[in-house]
Amino acid sequence: MKEQSLKVAVIGAGVSGLHTARELKTQGHDVTIFEKTNRLGGTWAYDPRVEPDPLGLDPGREIVHSSLYQSLRVNLPKRLMGFLDYPFTERKDPREFPGHEEVLLYFEDFAKDFGLVELVRLEHEVVRVERVDEVSHEWVVGSRTRRSESEEEAEAEEEVFEAVVVCNGHHTEPRIAEFPGMDAWPGVQIHSHNYRTPEPFQNLIVMVIGNGPSAIDILTEISSVAKEVHQALRDSDIHFKKLESDNNIWQHSMIECTKEDGKVVFQDGSFVYADVIMHCTGYKYHFPFLRTNGIVSVDDNRVGPLYKHVFPPQLAPWLSFVGLSYRGVTTLIIELQSRWVARVLSGKVALPSEEEMASSVEELYQHMEESGWPKRHTHQLQNKFDYEDWLITQILDLPPLEEWREQMYFSALKKITSIDDDDFWDTWDIDKWMQEIA
Repeated sequence: MKEQSLKVAVIGAGVSGLHTARELKTQGHDVTIFEKTNRLGGTWAYDPRVEPDPLGLDPGREIVHSSLYQSLRVNLPKRLMGFLDYPFTERKDPREFPGHEEVLLYFEDFAKDFGLVELVRLEHEVVRVERVDEVSHEWVVGSRTRRSESEEEAEAEEEVFEAVVVCNGHHTEPRIAEFPGMDAWPGVQIHSHNYRTPEPFQNLIVMVIGNGPSAIDILTEISSVAKEVHQALRDSDIHFKKLESDNNIWQHSMIECTKEDGKVVFQDGSFVYADVIMHCTGYKYHFPFLRTNGIVSVDDNRVGPLYKHVFPPQLAPWLSFVGLSYRGVTTLIIELQSRWVARVLSGKVALPSEEEMASSVEELYQHMEESGWPKRHTHQLQNKFDYEDWLITQILDLPPLEEWREQMYFSALKKITSIDDDDFWDTWDIDKWMQEIA
């Protein structure tokens, strides 16, 4: 295959965008990173502001990109979160599960050490990504900037690139739970995207929907100041119960409906009068700038069709996505995907034919349907590191992953979904654990 150097646009300067830019640069491509905020780091750049619409339903609202809450700590050991050739070493926070500030420092150092900062156009919001014409492999990237806070109109500019990699993240556009009566319910409803600190919930009765890591973090933190905290779960086996380890946390089945008098009724027949409903219900994939005439779409949170979560068969390799997959070691997946993309664009690695890629996508969709796996979980990776191992086979110049990575991930995963393991983060002796598995 003939090697080539391309002019490539990367949308977003978060983790996905930075590592993708590093790999593209390493492969000799001419890279420009577009970042709509005024700093690097994506969701790891903590912003104390919240949006004026607490549920995030108003499309015209001022959007705050980051979804971090002030106390957030990582739920994976930092030695897992580091890139393969750039370990996550201590900067200011010595804990194995550091706070978000330490993570941001790591990614900022990564950008500086690999000369990525000068590739970033800060405060450049991408508003259009579209092929020059239906037969061209070139893409128009339209962006707008705001030169000053007082300027009402943003300056717009367009530029043509030979390839585009979408790395805009997926923790900004909230998904909310829906149930009868929610519009008439008189209390406050908020998505976890707009949660920062527990103080606003002092002496209130708070209803938390969800059971992911963020839901558990938030309900545990809120319980320290709230009068009561109630948790609604999708699990059909859950019935009303009080948690033994906490004085003011109760678990319920999912919400059946809400009433105009403030009552929240659950599917198991129990109910509570609440002041706040907190939707810890995840996020939507959102690409308002992308124009592909329907070739790539988002349907019930399935971005598709995408070959191996990265390449649209009909537009590959000139359009790709990095960082859509979740569950697993996110930084590792991003690293492997970005290495694959960079090598494909350079001509060092070949993709299957368009027909073969499309067939692979359909096989995945059919398997999901036959297994009863919801469409919205298309990009959720399964238990083993099969996807990561497959990516390594495509990259060609990486050795197999060390076994301890997978073992450490699943050891941590068993803990991060349990409310009863509040001290887990500071009591797991990982060095001793690694000696035991060696």
